[in-house]
Amino acid sequence: MKTKKKKNKKPKGNHTTDIKMIIQDVFFDKPSKTYNYKQVAQILGNNRKSAQQKVQLALIDLAESGFLTEVTTGRYKLVASGSYVTGTVDMTSSGAAYIVPEEGGEDIFVSQTNLKHALNGDVVKVLLYAKNRSRRAEGEVVEVVKCKRELFVGTLDVSGNCAFLVTDSKVIYRNIYIPHDKIHGANNGQKVIVKIIEWSDKAKNPIGEVVDILGNQGDNNAEMHAILAEFNLPYTYPAEMDAEAEKIPETIPDAEIIKRRDFRNITTFTIDPADAKDFDDALSIRKLDSGLWEIGVHIADVTHYVQPDTLIDREGYDRATSVYLVDRVVPMLPERLSNYLCSLRPNEQKLCFSAVFEMNSDATVKNQWFGRTVINSDRRFSYEEAQTIIETGTGDFADELKTMNTLAKKLRRKRIKAGAVEFERVEVRFEIDETGKPLSVFFKESKDSNKLIEEFMLLANRKVAELIGKKTPPQTFVYRIHDHPNPEKFETFSKFVRKFGLKAEPQGKESISQSINRLLTTVKGRKEQNIVETLAIRTMAKAVYSTHNVGHYGLAFKYYSHFTSPIRRYPDMMVHRLLQRYLDGGKSASAEKYEEWCEHSSEMEQRAADAERASIKYKQVEFLKDRVGHSFDGVISGVTEWGLYVELDENKCEGMIPIRDLNYDIYQFDEDNYMLVGRRTGQEYRLGDPIKIKIARANLEKRQLDFVVDDDSWRI
Repeated sequence: MKTKKKKNKKPKGNHTTDIKMIIQDVFFDKPSKTYNYKQVAQILGNNRKSAQQKVQLALIDLAESGFLTEVTTGRYKLVASGSYVTGTVDMTSSGAAYIVPEEGGEDIFVSQTNLKHALNGDVVKVLLYAKNRSRRAEGEVVEVVKCKRELFVGTLDVSGNCAFLVTDSKVIYRNIYIPHDKIHGANNGQKVIVKIIEWSDKAKNPIGEVVDILGNQGDNNAEMHAILAEFNLPYTYPAEMDAEAEKIPETIPDAEIIKRRDFRNITTFTIDPADAKDFDDALSIRKLDSGLWEIGVHIADVTHYVQPDTLIDREGYDRATSVYLVDRVVPMLPERLSNYLCSLRPNEQKLCFSAVFEMNSDATVKNQWFGRTVINSDRRFSYEEAQTIIETGTGDFADELKTMNTLAKKLRRKRIKAGAVEFERVEVRFEIDETGKPLSVFFKESKDSNKLIEEFMLLANRKVAELIGKKTPPQTFVYRIHDHPNPEKFETFSKFVRKFGLKAEPQGKESISQSINRLLTTVKGRKEQNIVETLAIRTMAKAVYSTHNVGHYGLAFKYYSHFTSPIRRYPDMMVHRLLQRYLDGGKSASAEKYEEWCEHSSEMEQRAADAERASIKYKQVEFLKDRVGHSFDGVISGVTEWGLYVELDENKCEGMIPIRDLNYDIYQFDEDNYMLVGRRTGQEYRLGDPIKIKIARANLEKRQLDFVVDDDSWRI
């Protein structure tokens, strides 16, 4: 017979410590509330005299330690740290939020009751609470510094004499109440845009008014416009802008041509996607008597037509970028400019801002020139047409294309040797019918014709930035900057790839960028290639616009700018204006003003990228909604505490297996090893593992695919 082990007695004081921890939770849950010892005891569910006495003693101790303050005799409140932090709201689906500080550091948790109606993306001022060692940083919003949005998109739910706008809970955690006289003819189930007109401090739901009706739920145009509105992007072009553009004459005066360097009789062509309408760059080539090659990078002279502070210029600045959704382009400029006047169409005189390079056969630049030009493009190539000529050696301008391709490859090799990171991600594209329905998926592959254009655009962007960046004294300029990888993120990434027998850490004299290139070469063709490439990208900092140059790490350039796409990017227009200003001997521009414009452009670029991803996700769900129940092979592309993300091999569509749908076990999230582990079976679901799934649900409204594991023997 086994003898019972004597239970170890807890040391004195432990029980009091436990009570203090529980009481701290009470005050953290409602940090603005005051309590006496009886109220706390009641919350804890123990009103006995002895329990109340213990609570009273614990409250006194917590007040003496500075965690609580006694606001009146016997009544206590959580002490704020007295410090304030400004940051951006990152809303959770529960209605609580994390505030991401502007100056970096730990995110600050704010409960829904302490958000003061701040919404996702708002910039807020937060009062920090005193932090216990074992607790996360918490606080309350005391001021909304900057609202991210005024308009909200969603589905209208009409009931009787009123309605509610049902929105994404991560955007606004309350449905917006709309009185009957503010519905303005919208019908139940339609996609609409709503503006909040009132939200008092005590009201749970804001009151709104319908300002635009997008259309019926499920209609392609309505859904695409809803995505644009969701990210606070314009979905129509103002009629007055188009009218203003129509006033711009198409004839180029002889007086303007005389002022420019003439390239009209030099071989020039464009290479663009087959469906492109805005050709904003062209290349010219000729052999000089010196034996050098003259390569002209000719960029549409948008700023000749769009003068500062005009209606079109202000609209272009506000938009900052063209937006590329899965089935359409929402242009930054009126179509008369982007597709006609500025577009470098073949056999038409066009005004350009050019970077002209004289280089030897080794692609070393010996001389360079920058200025305004006039061109006449001889040929418009699609990438596919140019690629065929490069591969076969026959066709229009075959010798010129061959020469430029050879020079481009040498430029590329030099970049990679200098430490440029060589990512070659697969781009997913949809074949779409006239109604917007996705018919099939195909992958866009970057070939020599794409890389040829890329290398000469990179050269022009770099040389323009060097020209101004190296000046003494320095002059204000718009740079495209990309900082070094975050060391902590890179270390985490390095640990992960070791599980595949790979090494990300620099070997010998390698730089981090060179080690990443080695890793990407090693993993090419392996099943974990896509996951490793995706995570490598996530370790990198985001590229942004700034007047403060720190170089471009990913390209291994000390100076880099955006000069080559002014039809679709406002920063390129800023670069054109500054470059001409300095070529004319002008004084340095206001750094403060241009930095503000850079920040705006970076923010709008991010919104456009988010909208593009959302449109792709919508089409992925639409494409697969008729395939519910079908099986697919995939790879685990993400592991979280709420489930597994899986990317399908066949079409690169991504969905999630909710953790509740992983049968036969209870799974725990192992964050360090990027996997879920079954408590009972020890079954592992690890990032990068192949997996067979079935499509369980396809929710177009949420743009969400839910998968289930196809069978128990899921490993392939």
